[in-house]
Amino acid sequence: MEEQWQQELLQMIEQGELLQGTLSQLRRKNGEAAPKTVVRPIQLKQGLHYQFEYHYTNKVTHDNLPPQDAGERLVSLLNEEYRQALVKSPNADLQLLFNKKGKAAVLRKPPTSELRDAAALQHNRQKKRIIEEGTAAPFLVELGIMTKDGAVHAKKQDKYKQINRFLEMVTDVLPNLPADRPITIVDFGCGKSYLTFALYHLLAVEQNRDIRIVGLDLKADVIAFCSKLAEKLGYVNLTFMVGDIAEYEGLSKADMVVTLHACDTATDAALAKAVGWDASVIMSVPCCQHEAFRQIENETLSPLLSQGLLKERFAALATDAARGTLLETIGYKVQMLEFIDPEHTPKNLLIRAVRGERSAVSMKKWEQYTQYRDFLHLSPSLEKMLADRLPTR
Repeated sequence: MEEQWQQELLQMIEQGELLQGTLSQLRRKNGEAAPKTVVRPIQLKQGLHYQFEYHYTNKVTHDNLPPQDAGERLVSLLNEEYRQALVKSPNADLQLLFNKKGKAAVLRKPPTSELRDAAALQHNRQKKRIIEEGTAAPFLVELGIMTKDGAVHAKKQDKYKQINRFLEMVTDVLPNLPADRPITIVDFGCGKSYLTFALYHLLAVEQNRDIRIVGLDLKADVIAFCSKLAEKLGYVNLTFMVGDIAEYEGLSKADMVVTLHACDTATDAALAKAVGWDASVIMSVPCCQHEAFRQIENETLSPLLSQGLLKERFAALATDAARGTLLETIGYKVQMLEFIDPEHTPKNLLIRAVRGERSAVSMKKWEQYTQYRDFLHLSPSLEKMLADRLPTR
């Protein structure tokens, strides 16, 4: 049967209220336990964990445990290894003193204000972003997202989050871009170019990299706006052009290709251009996969394909799966990531592809692709566009 102090500690950890625990005075001097153990909460990608910091004579080791395991570990250490503990929470500080028979005396004191305040600050602290609030980024001010004081306008919070999410995904693959020469980036279908300006700000302004970025879009008025803004900001290596993705011949080489919400097979044209340039990084958010919607046939899947809405969503996923596998076939490492969309549409999947050191064709991926393609009766445009790099049918 659990004692009262055990129940209190387990509940404290389960509710995330343990701020710090310090265990000391070993029961056995010749034991293997550390002379002191400090327990504190940490926030990992998997959620709240508790870090056990073991202080030995000549070293310190760590162990991160989820709440359930952390509670069991803490109670076990106190029952078996230590004679004293000081546990701090927002409500009280508990001092546990164990006699030789293992019976605990519990002393309750007012909470430690410093830790309580620090916990409140930690709880309320906003997620650290690539472009932080409080310091105005000139391009965000000009685009109406930030004030001159660095505050994000309330109605622009979604766009601000989208920009930071995009920059986070770019930052992850920066090591794959050349470091010994200037970098060329192309943004197909750049639109008003929030992310294009963000890319330039991150790489050229913040990181002082030698880069050139080209934004391409069919809308002349949008390109005129972006060109004027780039000139105003002094972004000398950021240029904008009116043009169609499939017909663009302005470059013979690009290191990174970005395409966001290019409709239907325009995404395929952008991916094919990127592959033709041997781009090291591809970032693509597809949109409006009409081609697959018209092509998909499979009697087994008729309950799914007979409903227009379900078929539309399935066609989008089926198209992107085909695109990803084709890129993998020719040597790219592909990830499908969730991308924050400020308009809250379902078109929030981003294909991130990084070219491998060797662009050898993977016959295994090609076999997987052809079986998948034939199962759904697809005839993807991207396959035709990449025909010279793929095995023959």
